[in-house]
Amino acid sequence: MRARLLRVPSILLGLARWTLLSAAVGILSGSAAAVFLRSLDWATTTRLTTPVLLFGLPLAGFVVGYVYHRFGGKASEGTHLVIGEVHANRERVPLRMTPLVLAGTVITHLFGGSAGREGTAVQMGASLADTLRRALRLPRSERPLLLLAGISGGFGGVFGTPIAGFVFGMEVSSVGKLRYDALMPCLVAAVVGDWTSHTLGAGHSIYPTLAHVELDALLLIKVALAGVAFGLTSEFFVRGVDLVKAWQRRFVAYAPLRPVVGGLVVIALTLLLQTQDYLGLSLPLIQQSVRGEDVLWAAFALKLLFTVVTLGSGFMGGEVTPLFVIGATLGYTLSAVLGVDTGLLASAGFVAVFAAATNTPLASALMGVELFGSGATLYLFVACAVAYVFSGHASIYHTQRVETRKWEGVT
Repeated sequence: MRARLLRVPSILLGLARWTLLSAAVGILSGSAAAVFLRSLDWATTTRLTTPVLLFGLPLAGFVVGYVYHRFGGKASEGTHLVIGEVHANRERVPLRMTPLVLAGTVITHLFGGSAGREGTAVQMGASLADTLRRALRLPRSERPLLLLAGISGGFGGVFGTPIAGFVFGMEVSSVGKLRYDALMPCLVAAVVGDWTSHTLGAGHSIYPTLAHVELDALLLIKVALAGVAFGLTSEFFVRGVDLVKAWQRRFVAYAPLRPVVGGLVVIALTLLLQTQDYLGLSLPLIQQSVRGEDVLWAAFALKLLFTVVTLGSGFMGGEVTPLFVIGATLGYTLSAVLGVDTGLLASAGFVAVFAAATNTPLASALMGVELFGSGATLYLFVACAVAYVFSGHASIYHTQRVETRKWEGVT
């Protein structure tokens, strides 16, 4: 008993130290998220009021591609570097990653590329966390936890979901393993990151709250069937991005020209379809889906195509918000097939496709509860769990480690 009591002061000191460090990471990542979100709002508004900007997408892609090719260095590896360094702990995550990915993503959205926000937030949070570690001369052994805190702070700050951000940081680096040693750093950074982002005036999307849904065996089966489709769609997305990257590397030797090709394809697709619904974040498609408003049955496939071309060609931006759109619109389409409430299945798809593509089912389901309320918690978890299993081990994060296989025979 005496030995245990003697350990209390050291535990309290360690807890206080990590709370302060993680809060600092949260302030840095939340501040960066606020700047990013406000810049993104400006870019989106400007693009919508000036549609002709779409024709500048190839040139904008070349500029971003050239800057990364000439000055990016390790920062060009993006989120893959961040997650890889959680495991390897060798290379620094350079500070220049923050301004490069912020500017590159805003430019992508300004000119109509189909991309998201999460990758940018994660990269900014991690690079700022690693810079803080170097400035304070903290031991390298503490670096993985600070990087995970940066991931959580960035995620919580950009989406306004601190619980999901906290669990995402613990869950994302490995398939089948939660980093409980990062529990306090991720929790503090996510909460502070979200608070900082809100305090600095960043706005987040508000979605309809799901009504309470009673336990129903048939409905569970239908949601699980939809989960299979969500999981397979996420794998198709991951493979599609990889395939476009491979084609670009094979046929376009000079890297800065690859976004030019991708930009021309996006323009051609937009002119062919006569709509800009699939450019940028496409957040209105989510709102229409969860509200049960009219959405084209193939919207999920079209958003997937636009995003695969954009990101596979080397434009900057995250994958997660497009995955939200793909999932919500796919859920809307499946609701008519399965005879399930549109809002419920669109909300489940929103988080389940994300869960499958990132191998983070817990964080994704919790995000659903934060965004859509607790009325359908069980169904959100079922959709995420089934989608996670049926996506195989494909992931948008190639440096994510497979610690535990999802299921016997899953590759």
